[in-house]
Amino acid sequence: MTEAFLHYLWQHQMLDKRLATVDGQPVVVLSAGTLNRDAGPDFFNARIAVGGVEWAGNIEVHLRSSDWNAHRHSSDKAYNNVVLHVVYEHDADIRLENGTSPATLELRRFLHPSIVANYDSLMTPSIAEGIPCARRLSQVPALVVNSFLDRLTVERIQAKSEVVRRLLDESRGGWEQTCYWLLAHYFGGNVNALPFELLAKATTPGLLARWKDNPQRLEALLMGQAGLLEGNFDDDYPRQLQSDYEALRAGASLVPVDGHLWRFFRLRPSAFPTIRISQMAHLLSSTSSLFSTLLTMTDAAAIARLFNCQASPYWDNHYHFDRPTPKSSVKQLGRMQADLLIINAWVPLLFVYGEMMGSQQYKDQAVALLEQMGAENNRIVRQWTDAGLQPANAAQSQALIQLKTNYCNSRRCLDCRIGHHVIKQIS
Repeated sequence: MTEAFLHYLWQHQMLDKRLATVDGQPVVVLSAGTLNRDAGPDFFNARIAVGGVEWAGNIEVHLRSSDWNAHRHSSDKAYNNVVLHVVYEHDADIRLENGTSPATLELRRFLHPSIVANYDSLMTPSIAEGIPCARRLSQVPALVVNSFLDRLTVERIQAKSEVVRRLLDESRGGWEQTCYWLLAHYFGGNVNALPFELLAKATTPGLLARWKDNPQRLEALLMGQAGLLEGNFDDDYPRQLQSDYEALRAGASLVPVDGHLWRFFRLRPSAFPTIRISQMAHLLSSTSSLFSTLLTMTDAAAIARLFNCQASPYWDNHYHFDRPTPKSSVKQLGRMQADLLIINAWVPLLFVYGEMMGSQQYKDQAVALLEQMGAENNRIVRQWTDAGLQPANAAQSQALIQLKTNYCNSRRCLDCRIGHHVIKQIS
């Protein structure tokens, strides 16, 4: 039993309707009041009737009556307007600062055993489950689940928006630059996000625009700024990139990032920084204003095709400079990676743009893009699928990731509509 659960029970009035104080006076709850998450009584502006007399004031909730004294409320004038002390166990008499005693309601006499058992089951799930209500999901109506997932989709986008706002502040409100930085950040995946972001910040949009029509020059610029063109090479292609970069570097006073930042270990070769940088160079050469172009696109499949950029032919049989591979294959950014760029970079950026421009249209468009895309297939989504909840699209899979990471993992079942439905079920 926790005080948070008692707050929850009082707020939602999951109690026996025939309530009475510890001295036998009937209690009728006319209004439970407003939950207070700051200092002071737990519920403001409640209305109750005790023994037929109506009272208006505040409610204080504790596990035990003696907690009132332990928290020194008896000397705090802020609690003088408490009209009911709600406790799980009554073990001591209390007084207000003004010397009077509020009525006391002992909840354990008025709780349905099923509700307590349901809550306990959510708080102590099997380690193998991971999702506290996994065995009870089938009891929750689809309308309850889907309406909550709609809210969580937006909550997930808003959580991702923190990176967008940080980069937007750094770019001083430059949407094109922020778009470039953000896409670069996610081009690197979890492993190389930071060096990719540093690379983007070390390569100005003006310089990129200058060489937009020459993908090889763009690749030379990015590879050089990534610190990957240092030393001597045997192959003609890296030697040409090196020559191009040195010419660009001399004219623009460029300073590359530390090449040792890049990580290759435990990455699939197709995700190596060399391949991703070449692909990004070709993406940047496809349009002079990536943000403006994306802003006009409402079809997720079309955006994915734009992101399905292809590395230079040299990389068909290379993953590193000067180290050919026995098999040749075109190194094109896959649809899964393109979808992740849409989900993690473009959708949050579009949503923030809508918020800052006061445009609901762009915010709705961001959610609509997720709804057009297939659900993700990752460890968290598979946990929900195993529990019987199959997401219909990427909007719902993003919502389920938000639900697992921000609610289930920290046992915030009292804040979850699905958890609320499970708790209130009476056997």
